[in-house]
Amino acid sequence: MQATDGINGDGDSRAQEAQETEVTNWRENIIETDAGLSDLLAETQRVAVLGMKTEAQSFQPAFYVPQYMAAAGFDVIPVPVYYPEATEILGRKVYRKLADVPGRIDMVNVFRRSQDVPPHLEDILAAKPKSVWLQSGIRNDTVAEQLARVGIKVVQDRCLMVEHRALARRR
Repeated sequence: MQATDGINGDGDSRAQEAQETEVTNWRENIIETDAGLSDLLAETQRVAVLGMKTEAQSFQPAFYVPQYMAAAGFDVIPVPVYYPEATEILGRKVYRKLADVPGRIDMVNVFRRSQDVPPHLEDILAAKPKSVWLQSGIRNDTVAEQLARVGIKVVQDRCLMVEHRALARRR
């Protein structure tokens, strides 16, 4: 009897170790440090902006943050949720779904209320970005965990423009 208990105990401990490793690994995809943000931005070139506004809303962060990123040299891809008449924003072709954007997407920059992020999860996963950045005031831990578990890096509740400027000043 004792030998069996020992084997089960070892098997259980290995399973628990594997589970703890998985938990640790996905948590590494939640980016919260300056070093992590700096590394993330260094490997980012194409940014699809989910919820981007048009020039008519140029006073809103969902327009001027992507405008700043485009001026900083990033390839910005507009993916507005509203404005069905818009075919271009910032002189760039508009896409209605992330999954429809041709080529790779390094980052999805999200301008949606926290509670409006889950309906976009399937589209985000289909687009297979390297990272997802939820803007200031936007946080959804459930979505962040789902993305992190499939290897997508996630930033929550931070402004991409503010962080980019701050990190550029420190160089």
